[in-house]
Amino acid sequence: MLKRVIVTLAVLVMLPSAASASSFKYYGPHMGFMQNPDLTMIGGQLQWNGVAPRMAFVPGVDYGFGQFNSVLTLNGDFHYQLTHETKWQPYVGGGVGINMWRDQVRPRNDNTQTAGHLILGAAVFNKSGGRFFTEMKLGLGDTGLRLLAGWNLRSR
Repeated sequence: MLKRVIVTLAVLVMLPSAASASSFKYYGPHMGFMQNPDLTMIGGQLQWNGVAPRMAFVPGVDYGFGQFNSVLTLNGDFHYQLTHETKWQPYVGGGVGINMWRDQVRPRNDNTQTAGHLILGAAVFNKSGGRFFTEMKLGLGDTGLRLLAGWNLRSR
């Protein structure tokens, strides 16, 4: 438990300083669910465009909770924009995550694991310059399938 609190506090402290160090383009919340185990997911992310042509770096944090267990995930994702010529702009990507699992039934059965995931998503811009997105993350390993939807606000 102490390790989870320390990691969570470290992320909360580092995100604002990382955001001020370089200009990220979008930030915002997302929510959804995870299959196997069945968890409700909430989280947030930042997006830096221009890492490479049509490529964005999208770090994020997710918290999943359910009846029997929960997970705190730190993600480092890359999105590749497929086209800019449609209203809904599809993207593909991949990433890695650190998953800190907590078993509610057996409290001593906590574990931490790393895993990768493949991403398929699409975003649409709104009138204020932000965007709405939907995303599917297919976990490689024991992390399952995640379906997320979220809002990104424009940073400056």
